[in-house]
Amino acid sequence: MKKLLFWIVLGCAVFMFPTVLAQSPKQIVIEHSDFGDVNQSDIPDAFLLTGNVRISHDGAIITCNKAYFFQKENYLKAFGEVQIVQGDTLFLNSSYAEYNGNLKQAFATGNPVLHSPDMNLKTDTIHLDRNKQKAYYKSNGVIVNKENTLKSKSGTYYAAQKKFQFLTAVTVTNPKYVIKSNHLDYYNNSGHAYLFGPSTITGKDNFIYTENGFYNSKKNTGHFLRKSYIKYNDRRIEGDSLYYDRIKEFASATNNVIITDTINKGIVKGHYAEMYKQKDSMFVTKHAVAINLVEKDSVYIHGKILMVTGKPENRIMRAYKNARFFKKDLSGKCDSIHSSTKMALTKLIGRPVLWNGENQMTGDVIHLIGNNNTQKLDSLKVLNNAFLISKDSLGTGYNQVKGLNLYGKFRDNKLYEVDIIKNTEVIYYAYDKQELIGIEKKLSSRINMKIEDNKIRTLTSFKNIESTTYPEKDYPENARKLRGFVWRGEERIATKDDIFPADEVELNDKIVKESQKENTKPNVPMKIRKETKDYDKNNPPKK
Repeated sequence: MKKLLFWIVLGCAVFMFPTVLAQSPKQIVIEHSDFGDVNQSDIPDAFLLTGNVRISHDGAIITCNKAYFFQKENYLKAFGEVQIVQGDTLFLNSSYAEYNGNLKQAFATGNPVLHSPDMNLKTDTIHLDRNKQKAYYKSNGVIVNKENTLKSKSGTYYAAQKKFQFLTAVTVTNPKYVIKSNHLDYYNNSGHAYLFGPSTITGKDNFIYTENGFYNSKKNTGHFLRKSYIKYNDRRIEGDSLYYDRIKEFASATNNVIITDTINKGIVKGHYAEMYKQKDSMFVTKHAVAINLVEKDSVYIHGKILMVTGKPENRIMRAYKNARFFKKDLSGKCDSIHSSTKMALTKLIGRPVLWNGENQMTGDVIHLIGNNNTQKLDSLKVLNNAFLISKDSLGTGYNQVKGLNLYGKFRDNKLYEVDIIKNTEVIYYAYDKQELIGIEKKLSSRINMKIEDNKIRTLTSFKNIESTTYPEKDYPENARKLRGFVWRGEERIATKDDIFPADEVELNDKIVKESQKENTKPNVPMKIRKETKDYDKNNPPKK
């Protein structure tokens, strides 16, 4: 009888005011209840529903064991095995919930769980706003999907986009990495994560920092802007824009690239770089320079392309196409440079030239040999057609020493002794107190030179010596240069900036200027692409 009376009262309430209802929020509809009652003394103005309660409202279905329905307020309180279903993909389960039909808003507490076919959210209280198609929580929550576990102090889920947004501390845990951020947008279907503000991604073998980034948790690829860097056990790579592929262990960087080798105390710079961690390889171009950091005597190496391969203990560096290097008291250029850490050997290949102070050395191949124990230069070899030239002290002519091979020795990274062997020839301008007393022409089997402050102090010939000194006026101009003489003084690398050709200096200035202009702009989020497409490194999100 009470149940029948309940349905009569409810029917009158629904059908007496058709005009008003058409203009007002839709009424909550009681589709089923095993029992219905009214208890004005205990719960005024409420219908008491118990047993298999099923309620609908504008496309949503609510089921529970017990409910209080406040018809005037269009409001519902649900108890016991509560479930709110929106469509066929979003389910909110709890032991208690309240629903406002006028506002289309609900909150659920008592071990609430928001779940869809591919994710679960657990927290203390979940709020649901059906008008805005979002659910949110303000206390610690845990979200689990197939790939990741997300934990945060608060968060919002946008049902239409299947997107979570976190504006407080959030941690994303994956078997391969952990993401931490204070602002992260995560798309559940695609696994795309957008990171805003200081954020980190920590993997087994690397660490990523960014203040504006994107990460695809399904493909394990990322794109990072704004103060971003990737740190490995022995290297750190940074640049204006970074791309990363975790599966291939590949990283690339564009503009203002800096790669730091923490083991060998080296830095490589450029405006484009690629790194394969598994292969221990690195490719750098566009104003590329490798810097070997030695206290007060660093070495700068440039090539149109720099390549570094191999483990730290057996690392090979190649610089090619107009390669150049500079260090204090020693510089050079050639077609390509090949350097091995294991052998402590640097080869200058293809029209090599070396300058030690004012002394120019050339040959078919030049080798610089280091000492791995002291980390300093040990010796020098100029092989085949060795030729040493320096302007004489008053600039009258050129002092020249020629032979088959040249061997030099270093002390504290300074060349102090040189031997030239086999069929040696010398042209030497002899002075006495700033007065030229003659030009010496000498032949011998070997020549030894002592060098101080980058100047030849003594020159000694050995075996089969033939020597003649001519007065300047008696020595013909066309005989004052030995066969094969080529003076390349205009090419001399006098400073570390001289290692760059003019076109690369122009490129660098342009990129740096554009970068500085870009860095003055507000830190706006990376533009979000339509989530129907996968991220493509050849078409990455733009600023």
